[in-house]
Amino acid sequence: MKTIKIRDVMESSGVAFGTSGARGLVSQMSDEVCAAYAAAFLAVVRQSFSVNRIALGIDLRPSSPRIAAACAAAIREQGIAVDYCGALPTPALALYAQTEGIPAIMVTGSHIPFDRNGIKFYRPDGEITKADELAIADAVVQLSDSGEQPLLANTAALDQFVRRYLDFFPARCFSGLHLGVYEHSSVARDVLRRILEGLGAEVVSLGRTEEFVPIDTEAVAEVDVLRGKQWAAEHHFDAIISTDGDGDRPLISDETGTWLRGDIVGLICSRYLGARKVVVPVSCNTAIELSGAFETVQRTRIGSPYVIAGMQAVASGSDDAVVGFEANGGFLVGSRFERAGKKLEPLPTRDSVLPALAVLAAARERNSKVSALLRELPARYTASDRLQEFPVASSKQLIEALINDPQALQEYLAPDQAKPVERNMTDGLRITFDNGDIVHLRPSGNAPELRCYCESSTQERAMQLVQRVLARIRD
Repeated sequence: MKTIKIRDVMESSGVAFGTSGARGLVSQMSDEVCAAYAAAFLAVVRQSFSVNRIALGIDLRPSSPRIAAACAAAIREQGIAVDYCGALPTPALALYAQTEGIPAIMVTGSHIPFDRNGIKFYRPDGEITKADELAIADAVVQLSDSGEQPLLANTAALDQFVRRYLDFFPARCFSGLHLGVYEHSSVARDVLRRILEGLGAEVVSLGRTEEFVPIDTEAVAEVDVLRGKQWAAEHHFDAIISTDGDGDRPLISDETGTWLRGDIVGLICSRYLGARKVVVPVSCNTAIELSGAFETVQRTRIGSPYVIAGMQAVASGSDDAVVGFEANGGFLVGSRFERAGKKLEPLPTRDSVLPALAVLAAARERNSKVSALLRELPARYTASDRLQEFPVASSKQLIEALINDPQALQEYLAPDQAKPVERNMTDGLRITFDNGDIVHLRPSGNAPELRCYCESSTQERAMQLVQRVLARIRD
């Protein structure tokens, strides 16, 4: 039996909590590190819940099966049964665990490169909180080499996830739609096809690969921007649908193959559901407020735990119609919704399927193209990109320098000769200028990257602002 302090594991391995679970380089995520995290999570969750079974799932990264096996061994060592759900979207595992009233562990690195991976934890009542993360980090666990056992997948979680949407949206509501599914290495690729075809759409598979592709829905690669337009021109799609690696962030295009921003997708989905209270991170587009569609809009730090806490804070009853979404498009349902007599139960974790379906359904109800939905919204446009291999310490140092030096802020961030009129430091540094432009810098919580978000009155200007700011920082 070996005694392990999680704080020591974090320091020696570099595997630590970011904005969504514990993540690190695959080379650092040894079996012992992964087992220690699983044991620590189990110890923390058992302080508040009676636990006899844990749901376990994986994405399609090459390293995920090994990490899952290490977690399973640690769980079984504590006398807890492992309900292995196989490869499935993160929201599907979360929904299953929520329904069964059991904790869950999802092995996924989401959108980050394949040489990294992560472990995401769910209590029986939803995602772990920041307080839970601190408790896990402070935990001391004991491990022994109990050996691995085969993991046989239970398909109940996937089947339940498919039923969630086939039961909520009108039967065959997508009949006549010609859709592309950019499959790449998304763990949601097959279940997405099942749902779309189940609702009547004709689906064409695009770009399927067994090599892991790190799709970032907040910073779509130029090659994917071009692919979208080429596929649309070749196949005359009504839309193209995709997700990130673990299926909790959507990527959806209009009929021209132009990818929609995730926060705009979230805005359209919120309106389709009839949400009244919306919680979003500070990085989201201000069209949310300007649309006038919601009685409450609350902004938080970036990361689903903060959005979930915000949803809990604004909720005052079961009929509050509360939702949350992020700039990456991940959509969280905080209340029960009813539409045309059909109910949608809460799922307070990021989901990619609901917002994609809602965009298609909203366009179908208006008998319009997807692009027409965008013309109904305020003319505010967002662009984002990142500097990779940019250490978090360097990002924080840069932001601190900009805060303390108005001349440097003007030089690095100001569009043209605009002057800053508002400074928001909820998460990173977000500056609003007197011409309406917005520039937001923040260190990534998942990788050594500096992210830049810009908002302006045209898409071209927003993209130019991002490119200009990152070029100034890089040079």
